[in-house]
Amino acid sequence: MVTKPKPVFALIDCNSFYASCERVFRPDLAKVPIVVLSNNDGCVIARSYDAKPFVKMGEPYFQIKQRLQQEGIVAFSSNYALYGDMSERVMSLIESMVPAVEVYSIDESFADLTGIADVSAMGRQLRARILKCTGIPVGVGIGHTKTLAKLANHTAKRLQTRTGGVVNLCGDFERDWVLRNTAASEVWGVGRRMTAHLEGMGIKTAMDLAKADPWTLRKKFSVVIEKTARELSGTPCLELDEPDPPKQAICCSRMFGKRLTELAPIKEAVATYMMRASEKLRAQKSYCKKVRVSIRTGMFNPDEAKYAKGVVVTLPYPTDDVRLLTKAAVDALEHVFQPGFKYSKAEVLLLDLRQPGEFSDDLFAINQPAEASRVMAVLDQINGRWGRGTLRAASVPSKPDWGMQREMMSQSYTTRLDQLWRVSCQ
Repeated sequence: MVTKPKPVFALIDCNSFYASCERVFRPDLAKVPIVVLSNNDGCVIARSYDAKPFVKMGEPYFQIKQRLQQEGIVAFSSNYALYGDMSERVMSLIESMVPAVEVYSIDESFADLTGIADVSAMGRQLRARILKCTGIPVGVGIGHTKTLAKLANHTAKRLQTRTGGVVNLCGDFERDWVLRNTAASEVWGVGRRMTAHLEGMGIKTAMDLAKADPWTLRKKFSVVIEKTARELSGTPCLELDEPDPPKQAICCSRMFGKRLTELAPIKEAVATYMMRASEKLRAQKSYCKKVRVSIRTGMFNPDEAKYAKGVVVTLPYPTDDVRLLTKAAVDALEHVFQPGFKYSKAEVLLLDLRQPGEFSDDLFAINQPAEASRVMAVLDQINGRWGRGTLRAASVPSKPDWGMQREMMSQSYTTRLDQLWRVSCQ
């Protein structure tokens, strides 16, 4: 009788991902602390490891600008096109080296290493190849469960100099050592409130949680914490996820780079957001029957009058045609816009999404013309090959003056021909 091998999971996590992406094309910043800011250069959303002692997550940029200069910390505007492309490169490399992958987030993925003879060597190979091919440093945690792999990854980063960025907890000795030396609060899925509850039960370390009675945890808290405890003890409860099902709603919203008081630029913004939302719609091969459009003023300035309103529009038929979607959204603005306010944000929301075959037509129903589907296919092909926005609706400006403020944004090193990385040889 052939015994089934025990599952082995690896978590590959990029180190300080946003900051690492910036450093790939700026080797002069290899030893310089970096922070990345949110939209409109608002607050800190990412920090390099050496910036963490000086800056807290979420701190507003205008409050810490002087401190950053004093400490020699370089700030970057968020460059999501660059981060997304670098993430895709990292994930593609991982997929080429392992049997199965679950992309968990933009900078993390779980890999199935079951059946591989030397999983530690595979972890080192993954780390070395990703660093060589992309310039992004990663940590690799390995265990018989996803929770142990996550914990191993945490340990790999915490003890970087001792572990070399790879930790394997498949052995009993290694697993028990990490469990004893890790606080329960650092376990995947254990938040601040749960930590307090567990401490009340005398559960202070990951080892305490692993040895706790699962059924008691289930009755007292939830099945989630029960599975966490079982996984820490080595019993797999979580598998690699299947591909996500199509989203039931698609949203695109942005803050304007400046306050808008006229309807015309707001229409441009809504048309721009609808262009992106329709791309997401077609990417998951869905059709949309309803559109919600909303605008609002700033909500935190006490000197500005407050206003917010949205409206839902029902389309004549389920569609993925950006032209019809844009017209519906822009026309709807006429019903929500009120003069005399300073608008800071607009949002488009695609609702009542359906897959082909999920809506039944009657004899008199209007369907999306076949010509429209062919036009959308050509649109996506051109933009997919030459870059987003190469072909767009006339109502979508190329460089709007209402766009987000990104005064410190790096180049699009990997997604624009005119901004390719140039190296001078002297």
